[in-house]
Amino acid sequence: MRPSRVLREIAEGKLASCLKSNLADPRVTEMAGMAGFSAIWLCNEHVPGDWITLEHCVRAAKLHDLDVIVRISKGSYSDYVKPLECDATGIMVPHVASAEEARNIVDLCRFGPLGRRALDGGNTDGAFCRLPIEEYLAASNREKFIILQIESPEAVEAVDEIAAVQGYNFLLFGPGDYSHRIGKPGRVQDPEVLAARQRVEAAALKHGKRGFAVGANGTPQELLQRGYAIANLASDVTTLNAGFDRTMEAFRSQMPECNPYYDRRKTS
Repeated sequence: MRPSRVLREIAEGKLASCLKSNLADPRVTEMAGMAGFSAIWLCNEHVPGDWITLEHCVRAAKLHDLDVIVRISKGSYSDYVKPLECDATGIMVPHVASAEEARNIVDLCRFGPLGRRALDGGNTDGAFCRLPIEEYLAASNREKFIILQIESPEAVEAVDEIAAVQGYNFLLFGPGDYSHRIGKPGRVQDPEVLAARQRVEAAALKHGKRGFAVGANGTPQELLQRGYAIANLASDVTTLNAGFDRTMEAFRSQMPECNPYYDRRKTS
Protein backbone atom coordinates (compact mmCIF):
# COMPACT_ATOMS: atom_id res chain seq x y z
CA MET A 1 0.00 0.00 0.00
CA ARG A 2 1.61 3.26 -1.18
CA PRO A 3 1.83 6.03 1.43
CA SER A 4 -0.38 9.02 0.68
CA ARG A 5 1.38 11.92 -1.02
CA VAL A 6 -1.34 14.33 0.12
CA LEU A 7 -0.93 13.36 3.77
CA ARG A 8 2.85 13.60 3.42
CA GLU A 9 2.63 17.10 1.93
CA ILE A 10 0.22 18.19 4.66
CA ALA A 11 2.71 16.99 7.30
CA GLU A 12 5.35 19.14 5.53
CA GLY A 13 3.11 22.21 5.77
CA LYS A 14 2.35 22.32 2.06
CA LEU A 15 -0.93 22.92 0.22
CA ALA A 16 -1.62 19.82 -1.87
CA SER A 17 -2.88 20.29 -5.43
CA CYS A 18 -5.68 18.39 -7.17
CA LEU A 19 -7.13 17.98 -10.66
CA LYS A 20 -10.76 16.94 -11.07
CA SER A 21 -11.29 14.43 -13.87
CA ASN A 22 -14.64 13.75 -15.50
CA LEU A 23 -13.08 11.68 -18.27
CA ALA A 24 -11.85 8.89 -15.98
CA ASP A 25 -9.16 7.77 -18.41
CA PRO A 26 -5.85 6.29 -17.20
CA ARG A 27 -4.02 8.45 -19.75
CA VAL A 28 -5.50 11.61 -18.21
CA THR A 29 -4.46 10.32 -14.79
CA GLU A 30 -0.91 9.73 -15.99
CA MET A 31 -0.76 13.18 -17.58
CA ALA A 32 -1.87 14.75 -14.28
CA GLY A 33 0.92 12.86 -12.53
CA MET A 34 3.47 13.98 -15.11
CA ALA A 35 2.35 17.60 -14.62
CA GLY A 36 3.08 17.33 -10.90
CA PHE A 37 -0.36 17.36 -9.27
CA SER A 38 -0.55 15.84 -5.80
CA ALA A 39 -3.90 14.13 -6.43
CA ILE A 40 -6.53 13.47 -9.05
CA TRP A 41 -10.25 13.46 -8.20
CA LEU A 42 -12.27 10.85 -10.08
CA CYS A 43 -16.05 10.96 -9.92
CA ASN A 44 -18.38 8.00 -9.48
CA GLU A 45 -21.30 10.27 -8.55
CA HIS A 46 -21.93 11.88 -11.95
CA VAL A 47 -19.63 9.97 -14.34
CA PRO A 48 -20.46 6.55 -15.90
CA GLY A 49 -17.19 4.90 -14.93
CA ASP A 50 -16.44 1.28 -14.12
CA TRP A 51 -14.31 -0.46 -11.53
CA ILE A 52 -11.71 -1.93 -13.91
CA THR A 53 -11.04 1.50 -15.43
CA LEU A 54 -10.72 2.88 -11.90
CA GLU A 55 -8.09 0.26 -11.07
CA HIS A 56 -6.20 1.21 -14.25
CA CYS A 57 -6.32 4.87 -13.19
CA VAL A 58 -4.89 3.94 -9.80
CA ARG A 59 -2.08 1.98 -11.47
CA ALA A 60 -1.28 4.95 -13.71
CA ALA A 61 -1.25 7.25 -10.68
CA LYS A 62 1.23 5.05 -8.82
CA LEU A 63 3.79 5.61 -11.57
CA HIS A 64 3.97 9.28 -10.59
CA ASP A 65 3.33 9.36 -6.81
CA LEU A 66 -0.17 10.70 -7.48
CA ASP A 67 -3.00 10.15 -4.99
CA VAL A 68 -6.39 9.09 -6.36
CA ILE A 69 -9.51 10.47 -4.71
CA VAL A 70 -12.83 8.90 -5.71
CA ARG A 71 -16.12 10.68 -5.17
CA ILE A 72 -18.42 7.77 -4.48
CA SER A 73 -21.93 7.04 -5.59
CA LYS A 74 -24.08 6.82 -2.47
CA GLY A 75 -25.54 3.34 -2.59
CA SER A 76 -24.56 0.17 -0.77
CA TYR A 77 -21.58 -0.09 1.54
CA SER A 78 -19.63 -1.58 -1.39
CA ASP A 79 -19.77 1.79 -3.16
CA TYR A 80 -17.84 3.23 -0.21
CA VAL A 81 -15.18 0.54 0.18
CA LYS A 82 -14.56 -0.65 -3.39
CA PRO A 83 -12.55 2.47 -4.32
CA LEU A 84 -10.35 1.84 -1.27
CA GLU A 85 -9.98 -1.83 -2.26
CA CYS A 86 -8.93 -0.64 -5.74
CA ASP A 87 -6.20 1.18 -3.77
CA ALA A 88 -7.53 4.70 -4.24
CA THR A 89 -5.96 6.90 -1.59
CA GLY A 90 -9.15 8.59 -0.49
CA ILE A 91 -12.88 8.77 -0.95
CA MET A 92 -15.13 11.80 -1.14
CA VAL A 93 -18.72 11.45 0.06
CA PRO A 94 -21.22 13.89 -1.46
CA HIS A 95 -24.18 15.55 0.27
CA VAL A 96 -23.40 14.71 3.89
CA ALA A 97 -26.04 16.44 6.01
CA SER A 98 -25.79 15.17 9.60
CA ALA A 99 -23.40 13.97 12.28
CA GLU A 100 -25.18 10.61 12.29
CA GLU A 101 -24.41 10.17 8.60
CA ALA A 102 -20.77 11.18 9.18
CA ARG A 103 -20.43 8.56 11.93
CA ASN A 104 -21.93 5.91 9.65
CA ILE A 105 -19.41 6.77 6.91
CA VAL A 106 -16.54 6.34 9.37
CA ASP A 107 -18.00 3.00 10.46
CA LEU A 108 -18.20 1.82 6.84
CA CYS A 109 -14.74 2.96 5.78
CA ARG A 110 -12.44 2.51 8.78
CA PHE A 111 -11.20 -0.76 10.18
CA GLY A 112 -11.38 -1.33 13.92
CA PRO A 113 -11.00 0.19 16.39
CA LEU A 114 -12.03 3.30 14.40
CA GLY A 115 -14.88 1.65 12.51
CA ARG A 116 -16.40 -1.60 11.30
CA ARG A 117 -15.33 -1.79 7.67
CA ALA A 118 -15.88 -5.12 5.95
CA LEU A 119 -12.58 -6.99 5.64
CA ASP A 120 -11.13 -8.53 2.46
CA GLY A 121 -7.39 -8.24 1.94
CA GLY A 122 -7.42 -10.05 -1.39
CA ASN A 123 -7.58 -6.93 -3.54
CA THR A 124 -5.12 -4.35 -4.82
CA ASP A 125 -4.92 -2.43 -1.54
CA GLY A 126 -4.00 -5.59 0.37
CA ALA A 127 -1.47 -6.69 -2.29
CA PHE A 128 -3.76 -9.64 -3.03
CA CYS A 129 -3.29 -11.15 0.46
CA ARG A 130 0.48 -10.56 0.50
CA LEU A 131 0.20 -7.93 3.24
CA PRO A 132 0.00 -9.36 6.77
CA ILE A 133 -3.46 -8.61 8.11
CA GLU A 134 -2.29 -6.40 11.00
CA GLU A 135 -0.13 -4.35 8.63
CA TYR A 136 -2.99 -4.05 6.12
CA LEU A 137 -5.47 -2.78 8.71
CA ALA A 138 -3.05 -0.30 10.24
CA ALA A 139 -1.82 1.03 6.89
CA SER A 140 -5.36 1.51 5.60
CA ASN A 141 -6.46 3.47 8.66
CA ARG A 142 -3.27 5.54 8.49
CA GLU A 143 -2.80 6.20 4.76
CA LYS A 144 -6.37 6.35 3.42
CA PHE A 145 -8.39 9.50 3.95
CA ILE A 146 -12.06 10.50 3.90
CA ILE A 147 -13.55 13.76 2.62
CA LEU A 148 -17.10 14.81 3.47
CA GLN A 149 -18.93 17.29 1.24
CA ILE A 150 -21.12 19.99 2.81
CA GLU A 151 -23.49 21.13 0.07
CA SER A 152 -26.86 22.15 1.49
CA PRO A 153 -28.36 24.62 3.98
CA GLU A 154 -29.22 21.67 6.24
CA ALA A 155 -25.60 20.51 6.22
CA VAL A 156 -24.28 23.99 6.95
CA GLU A 157 -26.65 24.25 9.92
CA ALA A 158 -25.29 20.94 11.24
CA VAL A 159 -21.65 21.50 10.25
CA ASP A 160 -20.36 22.02 13.79
CA GLU A 161 -21.73 18.62 14.84
CA ILE A 162 -20.47 17.00 11.61
CA ALA A 163 -16.99 18.46 12.12
CA ALA A 164 -16.89 17.08 15.67
CA VAL A 165 -17.20 13.47 14.46
CA GLN A 166 -13.92 11.59 14.73
CA GLY A 167 -12.36 9.29 12.13
CA TYR A 168 -12.38 11.31 8.91
CA ASN A 169 -9.99 13.95 7.59
CA PHE A 170 -11.42 16.71 5.39
CA LEU A 171 -14.47 18.90 4.86
CA LEU A 172 -15.30 20.21 1.40
CA PHE A 173 -17.80 23.02 0.92
CA GLY A 174 -19.60 22.57 -2.41
CA PRO A 175 -20.49 26.07 -3.67
CA GLY A 176 -22.21 24.85 -6.84
CA ASP A 177 -24.81 22.66 -5.18
CA TYR A 178 -25.18 25.06 -2.26
CA SER A 179 -25.91 28.01 -4.56
CA HIS A 180 -28.44 25.86 -6.39
CA ARG A 181 -30.16 24.81 -3.17
CA ILE A 182 -30.65 28.42 -2.05
CA GLY A 183 -32.08 29.49 -5.40
CA LYS A 184 -28.95 31.21 -6.71
CA PRO A 185 -27.50 28.61 -9.11
CA GLY A 186 -23.96 29.33 -10.21
CA ARG A 187 -23.60 32.47 -8.08
CA VAL A 188 -20.76 30.98 -6.05
CA GLN A 189 -19.40 34.38 -4.95
CA ASP A 190 -22.77 35.55 -3.61
CA PRO A 191 -22.47 36.83 -0.01
CA GLU A 192 -24.84 34.12 1.23
CA VAL A 193 -22.67 31.41 -0.33
CA LEU A 194 -19.47 32.96 1.02
CA ALA A 195 -20.99 33.16 4.50
CA ALA A 196 -21.81 29.43 4.35
CA ARG A 197 -18.25 28.68 3.26
CA GLN A 198 -16.94 30.65 6.24
CA ARG A 199 -19.11 28.60 8.61
CA VAL A 200 -17.64 25.37 7.19
CA GLU A 201 -14.11 26.74 7.48
CA ALA A 202 -14.69 27.78 11.10
CA ALA A 203 -16.16 24.39 12.07
CA ALA A 204 -13.25 22.54 10.47
CA LEU A 205 -10.68 24.66 12.31
CA LYS A 206 -12.53 24.29 15.61
CA HIS A 207 -12.59 20.49 15.46
CA GLY A 208 -9.21 19.74 13.91
CA LYS A 209 -10.38 18.91 10.40
CA ARG A 210 -8.69 20.27 7.26
CA GLY A 211 -10.41 21.86 4.30
CA PHE A 212 -10.54 20.81 0.65
CA ALA A 213 -10.77 24.02 -1.38
CA VAL A 214 -13.09 24.11 -4.40
CA GLY A 215 -13.80 27.54 -5.86
CA ALA A 216 -12.17 29.27 -2.90
CA ASN A 217 -10.38 32.53 -3.64
CA GLY A 218 -6.98 33.23 -2.14
CA THR A 219 -3.28 32.56 -2.50
CA PRO A 220 -1.90 29.20 -1.36
CA GLN A 221 -0.63 30.83 1.85
CA GLU A 222 -4.02 32.43 2.53
CA LEU A 223 -5.79 29.10 1.98
CA LEU A 224 -3.40 27.37 4.38
CA GLN A 225 -4.12 30.02 7.00
CA ARG A 226 -7.85 29.40 6.58
CA GLY A 227 -7.34 25.70 7.30
CA TYR A 228 -7.27 24.28 3.80
CA ALA A 229 -4.90 21.42 3.02
CA ILE A 230 -5.90 20.55 -0.57
CA ALA A 231 -6.87 22.89 -3.40
CA ASN A 232 -8.57 21.76 -6.58
CA LEU A 233 -6.90 23.79 -9.33
CA ALA A 234 -8.70 22.73 -12.49
CA SER A 235 -10.66 20.00 -14.25
CA ASP A 236 -9.76 18.04 -17.36
CA VAL A 237 -12.90 19.06 -19.26
CA THR A 238 -12.62 22.80 -18.58
CA THR A 239 -8.90 22.74 -19.38
CA LEU A 240 -9.57 20.95 -22.66
CA ASN A 241 -12.39 23.35 -23.51
CA ALA A 242 -10.15 26.36 -22.87
CA GLY A 243 -7.36 24.89 -24.98
CA PHE A 244 -9.69 24.01 -27.84
CA ASP A 245 -11.25 27.47 -27.76
CA ARG A 246 -7.85 29.21 -27.81
CA THR A 247 -6.72 27.06 -30.72
CA MET A 248 -9.85 27.74 -32.77
CA GLU A 249 -9.83 31.47 -32.04
CA ALA A 250 -6.21 31.69 -33.20
CA PHE A 251 -7.09 29.73 -36.33
CA ARG A 252 -10.11 31.89 -37.15
CA SER A 253 -8.18 35.10 -36.56
CA GLN A 254 -5.78 34.09 -39.34
CA MET A 255 -8.46 32.81 -41.69
CA PRO A 256 -8.80 34.90 -44.91
CA GLU A 257 -12.21 36.50 -45.27
CA CYS A 258 -12.61 35.00 -48.72
CA ASN A 259 -12.30 31.43 -47.44
CA PRO A 260 -15.66 29.60 -47.85
CA TYR A 261 -15.22 27.89 -44.48
CA TYR A 262 -14.80 31.25 -42.76
CA ASP A 263 -17.91 32.62 -44.50
CA ARG A 264 -19.96 29.63 -43.36
CA ARG A 265 -18.81 30.16 -39.78
CA LYS A 266 -19.86 33.82 -39.90
CA THR A 267 -23.34 33.11 -41.21
CA SER A 268 -24.18 29.96 -39.25
